[in-house]
Amino acid sequence: MMERTARLFTNNHMQAVRIPRDFELPGTRVKISKLDDGRLVIEPLPDGRLLAALKGAQPLAPEDWMDPIEHLPAEPVEL
Repeated sequence: MMERTARLFTNNHMQAVRIPRDFELPGTRVKISKLDDGRLVIEPLPDGRLLAALKGAQPLAPEDWMDPIEHLPAEPVEL
């Protein structure tokens, strides 16, 4: 487990922590949880935008999704 000491500071009446570069988190939002023993857990939140989700997706090969379509005869419909 990696450990480092970080500094706390106050910014606009809020306490903040300077996260060292080697502990840098991806994205722009985090979830903060306070455990029963007083420890804080900081977890990055995934970017909820569609473009971010598509960037992480693996491309599909045509043979994976292009099953032949059965050509069925049209059924009569009464209007």
